[in-house]
Amino acid sequence: MNFTALVLPESFHLVGWLGLAVLAWRWLMSGDWRRLAEPARLNLFLGTTVAVLGLWQIRTGIKPGLGFHLYGITAMTLMFGFWRATFGGVLILLANAAFGRGSWASLGLDGLLVAALPAAVSWGLFRLLDRRLPNHFFIYVLGGGFLGAALAVASIGLATTAVMTVAGAYTLDYLLANYTPYAALLMSWAEALSTGMAVTMMAVYRPAWLETFDDARYIQNK
Repeated sequence: MNFTALVLPESFHLVGWLGLAVLAWRWLMSGDWRRLAEPARLNLFLGTTVAVLGLWQIRTGIKPGLGFHLYGITAMTLMFGFWRATFGGVLILLANAAFGRGSWASLGLDGLLVAALPAAVSWGLFRLLDRRLPNHFFIYVLGGGFLGAALAVASIGLATTAVMTVAGAYTLDYLLANYTPYAALLMSWAEALSTGMAVTMMAVYRPAWLETFDDARYIQNK
């Protein structure tokens, strides 16, 4: 949501829109959108999206395209899975653009970098832990919630650094000195802490909100 036409070449925005179009087509083909037809699940999804939208408004930055804020995408991924978490992130970007806090031109690239990428990292780690490690409450919370959020935000910082460098928007030296350490390390810790606490609270008090969580697997007989 921080990328503008003044920062990146038009070709980057075009690639972003093409990538987002492919994701949209895959989402429609996956049938995951049908879950939103359930009133209870739709209300939870929309409420969570609005909450994360509010979270994204608390942000700061040093240059156009180089912003810092909490994302909440890992929590959404554990609640709804990869496809709906990505869709929720894109809806947030649309709302930001509509209210003048984002760029329409860069919405495709933003959707890939701050919605699809962290959702993919979070979902991939969750699936890996689910297959390789025992089903345990603390593994779910610390692995999927805490570590998943940290890696997701670190991936955004590193990917943003790569895109900005390749586009020639900023030099790599400038990014490594003023952006990357804070985006990939400092913000990842803050995201991990907030997401870990949120996932723990939901797992204890509202386990039905987490589609990836199952009491019988993670708590009972442990």
